[in-house]
Amino acid sequence: MTIQQHKIIPIPEVEPRAIIPNQNLRVPGPTAIPPEIMQAQAHQMINHRGPEFSAIMKRVTLRLQYFFQTEAPVLTYPASGTGGQESAIANLFSAGDHVVVITIGNFGDRLAKIADIYGLNVTRISFAWGEAADLTAIEARLKELPPYKAVLMTHNETSTGVTNDVQTLSALVHRLSPDALVVVDAVSSMGCVPLEMDAWGLDVVFTGSQKGWMVPPGIMMIAASPRAWEAQKVAKLPRFYFDWTLARKQLEASWQHPTTPPVSIFYALDLALEMMLAEGRDAIFARHLRAGEYIRTRAKAMGLQLLADHQYVSNTVSSIYFPEGVDGKGLLSALRKEDNIVLASGQGQLQGKIFRIGHLGFFTQADLEQVMDTLEKRLPEFGYRR
Repeated sequence: MTIQQHKIIPIPEVEPRAIIPNQNLRVPGPTAIPPEIMQAQAHQMINHRGPEFSAIMKRVTLRLQYFFQTEAPVLTYPASGTGGQESAIANLFSAGDHVVVITIGNFGDRLAKIADIYGLNVTRISFAWGEAADLTAIEARLKELPPYKAVLMTHNETSTGVTNDVQTLSALVHRLSPDALVVVDAVSSMGCVPLEMDAWGLDVVFTGSQKGWMVPPGIMMIAASPRAWEAQKVAKLPRFYFDWTLARKQLEASWQHPTTPPVSIFYALDLALEMMLAEGRDAIFARHLRAGEYIRTRAKAMGLQLLADHQYVSNTVSSIYFPEGVDGKGLLSALRKEDNIVLASGQGQLQGKIFRIGHLGFFTQADLEQVMDTLEKRLPEFGYRR
């Protein structure tokens, strides 16, 4: 068959590109971006092997170490938070290794699923969605298990709005199995609520730019303790793109990446970290605490039921049940189309049962008030009767 005989592929008929209105984006990621950071991304490209980008990488890396509270190098990859999950597993283990995954929701389940795919021997310790990991139950279960290489867990479960007590969980693991690694998914918590990698004895921690960092999706940040680096030396799972050794070698040699980085997003992250330092880490934590308390207080005042209503409730995302008889899908659609307010629906087993309000990263009190005021006005239109 000649080239001329090939079927001609026509120009596709698609909807015209539309201007997206400014929205009050209150999903738990991607989060809204300050105007200054949006403007920073508009800078022209630079050589990612040149001194200008190396200067950005040095600032970003050292400032991330401060927010991670670690002396370990913080590696960055063009990826989302799921890339952090896969990177941790690919670098730490060999096929058949026994690992324990504590799961309290969708992203804990995803961590276990990736470990399964890579051929690890996975023991799940699961809790009901909306609950935090129970220390007594975990201690009893860990004592029953054969030796395990690591315990993997989420810090803040984005699908449910629950924050695990990672500090206490880590201490428990170290007491019961001193050689086991502690791996923490901090995608929707790091930079928003307290987490101290070195002081809490965490061996691997990772997060994503699209959450609390006020930056678009596209950068995954991950740090590993000296114990984790020793484990990485003998781990046999295949890896290339996410190989920590390649990333660290390039970082230490020239403050650069082994592959092409998302330069524009690094412009954003560079400025975001500067802004976060100016606000102050403790002030950021306090702002997120106030936001969580405000959303929860308003929801209860409306007669709404929170999925998580206990000491481990998240200060970055609130999960709220749709009241009985309310057209939840219609409610979220109206908020988006008519009010330019975007909330998140439930995931997995909670789909259609809850909606989620993200209050992490860049937001103002006025943003939160608009959400709750409008929600209170709209609910009766969709069948809510208190």
